[in-house]
Amino acid sequence: MTISYEPAMNPGRGAQHGRAPRWLRQGGGFLLKLARNPLTAIGSGIVLVLMLTALFAPWIATQHPLIQDLQHTLTPPSALHWFGTDEFGRDIFSRLVYGSRITLYIVMLVSVIVGPLGLLLGVTSGYFGGRVDRILMRITDIFISFPSLILALAFVASLGPGLEHVVIAIALTAWPPIARLARAETLSLRQADFISAARLQGASPWRILWRHIVPLCLPSVIIRITMNMAGVILTAAGLGFLGLGAQPPDPEWGAMISSGRRYMLECWWVVTIPGLAIFINSLAFNFLGDGLRDILDPRAE
Repeated sequence: MTISYEPAMNPGRGAQHGRAPRWLRQGGGFLLKLARNPLTAIGSGIVLVLMLTALFAPWIATQHPLIQDLQHTLTPPSALHWFGTDEFGRDIFSRLVYGSRITLYIVMLVSVIVGPLGLLLGVTSGYFGGRVDRILMRITDIFISFPSLILALAFVASLGPGLEHVVIAIALTAWPPIARLARAETLSLRQADFISAARLQGASPWRILWRHIVPLCLPSVIIRITMNMAGVILTAAGLGFLGLGAQPPDPEWGAMISSGRRYMLECWWVVTIPGLAIFINSLAFNFLGDGLRDILDPRAE
């Protein structure tokens, strides 16, 4: 799902007075606006369920996700095993619940890394221009020129399997689009009247960036990060499927599909359930990002 987002050409009345954008000043109707779009409400609900599931996994899971029961291998869904069991007799529902922790761990860490990094590089490149802009954008172009999954696969293959290496690899491939977006926003803002007024008052470039430009770039960056989370989930699942992510017996969704693909024709639930979890949560983050775009759009100032 691709959603275009145009950089703001009008910084808004609040920015001219050094105030934060309206979406930061008025939070009372945020949830109401989020719920107006049915798809956004569904996406927000699924993301909330994912977070609560990860938080309360020990109380939600019906069985231990790692304990094997070889007498009940490949059991179809039933009252005892809601989503059936895998080739080692482990409860798929419980493994799915605990796997949500791994998925959120990857998504949140990647977002925490690429958000500030992409924003910092983008506003620096757009505001200073010249040689700084050329150097930073050429580096960005190098990373963008490779498909993100292939580049992440190359990084993980060189670093070795493991969750931490997956986070590093995905973060190294996810920051360039955010930097590009922040640069475009900064280019449209740096010649604005309120920026010129700040310069005449003696404000340093870094103060202008931090106090005036960064707050106005945050809405578009938050939207892009939210929508990138779907790609992060898919990339993490792809690396897990290839055996480069979480290592057995950790219940990572991509690894669950990989281990169950040998039995998928006779035991459909072994790969279908984890696949649906990946699909539904990726779609939910796309829906949520679409709703945030409507709410945080700076053109609504």
